[in-house]
Amino acid sequence: MSLRRILAMMRKEVIQVWRDPFSLLIIIAMPLIQLVIYGYGVNLDVKHIPLCVYDRDGTQDSQDLLKHFQATDYFAIVRVSQSYGDVVRNIDQGACTVAVVVPSQFSEELHSGGPVPVQALLDASDSNTASIGLSYALSIVQAYASHVQIDWQQRHGLATLPPNVTFQPRTWFNENLESMANIVPGVVAMVMAVVGAFLTSLTVAREWERGTMEQLIATPVSKLEIQIGKLVPYFIIGMTDTALCAGVAVWWFGVPFRGSWTVLFVCSALFLVAVLALGYFFSVTGKTQLGASQMGLLATLLPTFLLSGFIFPIDQMPVVVQWITRILPARYYVSILRNVFLKGTAVRLMAGEILALAIFAAVLITLATRAFHKRLE
Repeated sequence: MSLRRILAMMRKEVIQVWRDPFSLLIIIAMPLIQLVIYGYGVNLDVKHIPLCVYDRDGTQDSQDLLKHFQATDYFAIVRVSQSYGDVVRNIDQGACTVAVVVPSQFSEELHSGGPVPVQALLDASDSNTASIGLSYALSIVQAYASHVQIDWQQRHGLATLPPNVTFQPRTWFNENLESMANIVPGVVAMVMAVVGAFLTSLTVAREWERGTMEQLIATPVSKLEIQIGKLVPYFIIGMTDTALCAGVAVWWFGVPFRGSWTVLFVCSALFLVAVLALGYFFSVTGKTQLGASQMGLLATLLPTFLLSGFIFPIDQMPVVVQWITRILPARYYVSILRNVFLKGTAVRLMAGEILALAIFAAVLITLATRAFHKRLE
């Protein structure tokens, strides 16, 4: 193996990338675009749910209940209806997701000490928002009911007993429960998977399409030197993009970083090697840039987005799909990213994920090396 020949291959690949505006656009613009889209566009925090209210009672008590809804960030009162038909019409037109209807005898029944029904109507076409809105509404009504019950007992001279069980939640690692803190670190995996696999899927296929592969075969450069010379520039590019994404996540989006930068970059290097080897394998077997790039995107973009735990929790997936995720390097890398960013987890506690990435990297590098033959077929 000759270092001079490897450096010559690396120089050749850098020139190829520099002369291709599309590749430069992917290297420079794609990481920033994905960070902006996922950081600002993808928000799983459900707040300011559009709320319609219909107060049939019109008393101070009913208004007090509605003020409890107005005082939270969970709901935003967008319509005050004057009839039941208006409530139905607002829900049908999508003006509101949740509607609260206060009965006409609300205040009278409330002071009599009996049960008082309050109706909630929900647009469940978006089941996630509807279920979260229902939970919010129940908690608000229960808090109001508890306050009214204590006040009623005091006015009637009854002793009020403190609750036997008090619930004191403490949120760790993501104290404000912001979805951005979970999503933005996962963007690093998306960028590395797409950029790494897509660019390397074009390397060998480009040589076949341009007719320069015959010249490479005629040179004394070995197939291992070709592979190293072609992959090292993209490895440097991928690690640069990783540093860029991590820096933007911490200093622009304010995502906490509690772990070790060394652990982050070592694990990122393992994942990047696996992704680059996968893209190189598709480039060798695909022969055409279109076919190789499509295989690279199909094998990295969708699995990383859907099955890595980046957006959807793996433990909520069907058991069969959970087993499928075990053969995806992105699953382990996304878990490492969140542990490093949010928890600062010790390396020994992430040994399983790191070992899995190392195994994937070794297997995929071996497959890519064996797939390339320095001969005309």
